[in-house]
Amino acid sequence: MQSLLSQAKQTEAVTVSPGALSIAEVVAVARFGARVELADEALTAAATARARVEELADQPRPVYGVSTGFGALAKRHIPAERRALLQKSLIRSHAAGTGAPVEREVVRALMLLRLSTLATGHTGVRPEVLEAYRDLINSGYTPVVPEYGSLGCSGDLAPLAHCALALLGEGSATDPEGRVVPVAEALERAGIEPLELKEKEGLALINGTDGMTGQLCLALADLEGLARCADIATGLSLEGLKGTPEVFADDLQRLRPHPGQRASAAAIRKVVEGSPILADAAKEFADSHVQDAYSIRCAPQVAGAFRDTLDHAAAVCSRELASAIDNPVVADDGRVTSNGNFHGAPVAYVLDFLAIAAADLASISERRTDRFLDTARSRGLPAFLADDPGVDSGHMIAQYSQAGIVSELKRLAAPSSVDSIPSSAMQEDHVSMGWGAARKLRRSVDGLGRVLAIELLTAARAVELRDSKPAAGTGAAIAALREEGAAGPGPDRFLAPEIDAAVRAVVSGRLAAAVDRALGEWRRGANRPRDPGSGRRAGNTARG
Repeated sequence: MQSLLSQAKQTEAVTVSPGALSIAEVVAVARFGARVELADEALTAAATARARVEELADQPRPVYGVSTGFGALAKRHIPAERRALLQKSLIRSHAAGTGAPVEREVVRALMLLRLSTLATGHTGVRPEVLEAYRDLINSGYTPVVPEYGSLGCSGDLAPLAHCALALLGEGSATDPEGRVVPVAEALERAGIEPLELKEKEGLALINGTDGMTGQLCLALADLEGLARCADIATGLSLEGLKGTPEVFADDLQRLRPHPGQRASAAAIRKVVEGSPILADAAKEFADSHVQDAYSIRCAPQVAGAFRDTLDHAAAVCSRELASAIDNPVVADDGRVTSNGNFHGAPVAYVLDFLAIAAADLASISERRTDRFLDTARSRGLPAFLADDPGVDSGHMIAQYSQAGIVSELKRLAAPSSVDSIPSSAMQEDHVSMGWGAARKLRRSVDGLGRVLAIELLTAARAVELRDSKPAAGTGAAIAALREEGAAGPGPDRFLAPEIDAAVRAVVSGRLAAAVDRALGEWRRGANRPRDPGSGRRAGNTARG
């Protein structure tokens, strides 16, 4: 089964309809620039809901978001002649973020997800709003969205407001080459007319969990690949440390039937299958070692729990992608009514959970790396894997870098979702902090990839120092590192570029792909993050 990143890379266009997007489709648009198209059903659903909003706008009875103020000002009735200004003022005032711009792929993800909600026919915006959003995404110009501003309730207000501001022709954007330009100039170059908002449309453009959910999609795609690399790294370390694969036997894994654990153990067994190093070491191990350390022996338990956490997070993500989040919403029976669906708690929890799991997977990886460097535990390897210990330091400081990252990952594992700071004059008195959880998870994903890369680089050096042929799987991993530019054993040299080469091999997927080619499809496809392309939104039919 294809990975999420592979699916995303191969997707040239994504059609937004009243149904749910998939994780791979979000990644395709956000990271790989897939073109966005609108289904006719989306425009029809939007027009139907818009007619209901306009009907209510003409009535004297106040309706929240249509003819009233917002938040703590919801009781103030706004006369018809000032409602267009109300919507524009809402966007301008809520585009109040600050800090460095967030990544382009994050902005594109949140824009796509907002468009997806607008396409459900539950927000009450005109079809022209959907078309403008689609055109902005396809133009290659991306609104500048600052790092800080979202409390994760009511959704990602400030980040979405910066995107909505661009639709009005205000603010800044980056062009396809990454240069910052005024939005007015960007829209003119792209042939897009600035929007003039009508009743409720400003609110519909900013009320959603799109920023945190978009970042969850991107993280799931990346972490899926890192889960695969963790098993390869464990196999390489097992071989380099002359351990025993017997503890990974399938009958032992079935005694504790967590699906991720069994999958991880199977992958490790496959990676080291037929290893001459481990075959030669079997008698020695039985006579003198008895058991491997926990960082080897319990690797499937930790990596398997990581996989199961990905599955849980993907299930939450699938439900969120199948949601229509706005406040108020146009219900199936025509009511325009307030609700609390914008609260980011479900997404915030799993974002935090993933950061915890990433920190632990990195922690056990670092412990395996450290064993290679200590002559008391490395089973015959030179100190620090150095060519001439004392003159050379080998991988001593590579492990320092790894340990520093692991320490940071532990700090990032402190959950954002347990915090809440009341806002809007106590009207919004409990918030999710989901945007903050998403931002720190991105650092966690980056750190985990670097930690695994250093383990792979170190274990590969150890295997080559054994002066014996590696297994087919581990040999393919070593070859992939060498092809990327990470050299083999030898005297000390500038090591940072080789670490970067190992990181590239890991995060690009090239290392795992090389092992796949050598061994065939060893990974358990059913245990990767599920792609919710078949998700449903209430009252709508997803596309096939």
